[in-house]
Amino acid sequence: MKTQYEAVIGLEVHAQLGTRTKIFSRAAVTFDEPANSVVNEVCAGYPGSLPVLQRDAVTLALRAGVALGCNIRRKSQFARKNYFYPDLPKGYQISQFDAPLCEGGELVFEVAGETKRCGITRIHMEEDTGQSSHASDAPFSLIDLNRAGTGLIEIVSEPELRTAEEASAYFKELRAILVAIGINDGVLANGSMRCDANVSVRPVGREAFGTKVEVKNLNSFKFLREAIGFEIERQIAEIEAGGTIYQETRLWDDAKKQTIMMRRKEGSADYRYFPEPDLPHLVVSEAWLAEVAATLPELPSQTRARLQEVCGLSAYDAGVLVATDGFAAFFDGVAALGTAPKAVTNWLSGSILAAINARALSYRGGIGFVTAAGHRILPAAIAELQKLVEDNTISSTASRTVFEKMLTTDAAPAAIVESEGLRQVSDTGAIDGIIDEVLAANPSEVERYRAGQVQLFGFLVGLAMKASKGKGDPKLVNARLRAKLDGGA
Repeated sequence: MKTQYEAVIGLEVHAQLGTRTKIFSRAAVTFDEPANSVVNEVCAGYPGSLPVLQRDAVTLALRAGVALGCNIRRKSQFARKNYFYPDLPKGYQISQFDAPLCEGGELVFEVAGETKRCGITRIHMEEDTGQSSHASDAPFSLIDLNRAGTGLIEIVSEPELRTAEEASAYFKELRAILVAIGINDGVLANGSMRCDANVSVRPVGREAFGTKVEVKNLNSFKFLREAIGFEIERQIAEIEAGGTIYQETRLWDDAKKQTIMMRRKEGSADYRYFPEPDLPHLVVSEAWLAEVAATLPELPSQTRARLQEVCGLSAYDAGVLVATDGFAAFFDGVAALGTAPKAVTNWLSGSILAAINARALSYRGGIGFVTAAGHRILPAAIAELQKLVEDNTISSTASRTVFEKMLTTDAAPAAIVESEGLRQVSDTGAIDGIIDEVLAANPSEVERYRAGQVQLFGFLVGLAMKASKGKGDPKLVNARLRAKLDGGA
C-alpha cells in the first residue's frame, strides 16, 4: 500500500544575485543580449585570467543569510568544483565546499493554513555556467556564455519536507524573501531562480533514508509539484515491484509528465574539490555584517502580519499582496494617501492584476506599474480614482472604464472622466425620467413584480442602468425604482 511509505525531500535553490557585474569579473550582467556578447576573458576561461571577487555579490549573499537566520562564517573559502561540460569553459566551477559563507537557519512557511518549518543546511556562493541549446534537427549544440560567471547563491535545505505541496510552499516563501530583500528578481521563467529536488521514499517509521534521486532545473512551482509527485509514485512502484532505486540525476519532461534519467548521480569525491588558489579567504567583518542586518527590509512574514494587524486585512488578502511582486509596496503607497485598505486591495487584486496577466502592465520598483508604452499607474492615480467613486462622481463600473483608459494615456483620472463623459448622474429628476421610461416599456415585468416575483427587481435595475449608459448613481437608481414600484412615487 502506498500509505506504507513517506517521502523525504530536500531542495537546492539556485538564485542569481542581482548585481550589475558578474561575481568574479567586471563583465555586465544583462539578459536578452546577443549570444556571447557579454563575455570577457575571465568568464570565458582564458589561460592566465584571474578572478576578483565583487563585494556587492557578497553583500547580497549576506542578506540572504541574515534573513534566513543563518550563522555567518567570518572566514569562508572558495573551492574549485571540477567537471567537464561545454558550457563551463575553465573545466571547473568556482564554488564553496567545506567552508561556506552561511550555515544553519530556518524557513517558516504555511501549507493549507498550517505552519511548517524547514531547516537550512547552508548557503554558499558560486558562479553560474553558460547555456547550451540543442536543436533537434542539428548535429551540434550551441553554447552561449553570456550567463557564465553570473553570481549565484545556492540555498540547501535540510531533508525535512515530506510532500510535493510542502516543497512548493517552501519554494514560494523562499522566492518571496529573496525578492523582498532585493537580491533576486524572482523570474523563474528566465532561469534567474531554479530548483533541484532531492527525493527519496522510505517505509513509514523507518529512520534511515532511502536512495536519493535528484530532479534538476525545476523553474516553476507547478513543475516542482508535478515532478516530485511523479518521482514519489515512481520510486514506490519500483520498490514494490522488487526493483532498485539508483542514485541518479533526472529531468522533468513536462510534455510526457514524467522524470527522465539524465545520468548516474555524482558524489562530492567525483568533483575533486580543492581550495581555489587564485582567491584568498573571504573575511566578513563585524561592521560589514552589522550594516547588512541594519539595512535589511521588512520580510514577507512581517509584511503579512502588519497588513493584518495594522491595516485590518484578512489573512487571504495579506497573502495575495505579499505573493505578487510590487503589490505590498504599491498598497502602502496608496493607503498612505488615505484610501481605505480594502479598496486598495480590490484594485490590486482586480483591475491591476488582470492588466498584469494580460501583459499590459508590469511593476517597476520605485515607480509603480508601467505599461509597455511607458504609461504609469502611480499610487496617487489609484487614490484619486477611488476618491472619484467614493464621492459619487463616477460609478464603480465607470471607474473600471477610467482605469482601462489610464493604460493608454498619461491623463489624470478626473480628466478622463470629463473627456469621456463618465460623470455619474445623481440628479433625482433625471433618474426619475429614466426609470419612468423603463417601467413604461416593460409593463409585463412591472405587473409580475407587483404580483410577487420580486426577483425581477434586479432585472429592472439593470435596464435602468443601461438606459443611463452606466452613469446613473446605482444607489439612487435602486431607491427611486423601488419607491416607484412599491409606492408609485
